[in-house]
Amino acid sequence: MVQAESSANAGRNGLKASTAGAPPDYELPWVEKYRPIFLDDIVGNTETVERLKIIAKDGNMPHVIISGMPGIGKTTSVLCLARQLLGDAYKEAVLELNASDERGIDVVRNRIKGFAQKKVTLPPGRHKIVILDEADSMTSGAQQALRRTMEIYSSTTRFAFACNQSNKIIEPIQSRCAILRYARLTDAQIVKRLKQVCDAEKVEHNEEGVAALVFSAEGDMRQAINNLQSTWSGFGFVSGDNVFRVVDSPHPIKVQAMIKACWEGKVDAALETLNELWDLGYSSHDIISTMFRVTKTITTLSEHSKLEFIREIGFTHMRILDGVQSLLQLSGCVAKLCKVNMKPQLFEPPNN
Repeated sequence: MVQAESSANAGRNGLKASTAGAPPDYELPWVEKYRPIFLDDIVGNTETVERLKIIAKDGNMPHVIISGMPGIGKTTSVLCLARQLLGDAYKEAVLELNASDERGIDVVRNRIKGFAQKKVTLPPGRHKIVILDEADSMTSGAQQALRRTMEIYSSTTRFAFACNQSNKIIEPIQSRCAILRYARLTDAQIVKRLKQVCDAEKVEHNEEGVAALVFSAEGDMRQAINNLQSTWSGFGFVSGDNVFRVVDSPHPIKVQAMIKACWEGKVDAALETLNELWDLGYSSHDIISTMFRVTKTITTLSEHSKLEFIREIGFTHMRILDGVQSLLQLSGCVAKLCKVNMKPQLFEPPNN
């Protein structure tokens, strides 16, 4: 039985099974090559994954909605669950539709309904599974049509929805499903998996390179592994500088220097660094987002300064998202940051 696989065997098989049947010279994207095969291999969200393991063991799967940010294992979890529930019948008893597929009312009425009506021989207590990735992008009309299909074929078919925001799925569907929420992955969890991939692929790297991958991924395992493969393919060595060349985002060391100049009240130095970043072609959103993430990690900033800095950066970020993306907005933000630690006497008019 699939469930009888031990965690250790699952991990070993996970590296090999994904490439089975591929030509020797065919290189799979690492994000697919090292996609978990079993629930034991999934990184993070331990409590939620344990609930899925219980479902896999008992065999009675409810309709489920898994919500959370991109790249944290939502779709992979459902695929692993389906694989462990259905075993050899997986290919013919699972229908997967993602955002690239047309998912209007016609698809619900024809393709999904046709699959639900299809007869498949399964072990007792098992059901066909329809997996809808990025379900929150489905139209309201399609969701309404899907609700009726879920009711009619609930005895033979189960539905699994993966989405970023569960509140964009209509209430009637939510009420029919068990809702599981996935949290973002921790830095330590991403580092552990990246090092496993590096060891398997014999990737030369240093600690700064791994830290840069984690920083740029922001909790997204898929992005971290894609950036790792891109950096290795492009440069042959994973270092911090090489990673930031690949992801094309402002280098945090440069941004950190700008933040520290603001903290010391050195307006000219801070604006000079800002202009350098702007001239390199980075967008306002890239710069302000990196400023926020870097500010949180600077340990030398006092608690008061850090709070004030994040407050001003937040207001500027809001204006940028509203469409005001000029260099003037960023310069104004830098000026306000410089003002935080300056003595009030510096702003008093000179006595004649």
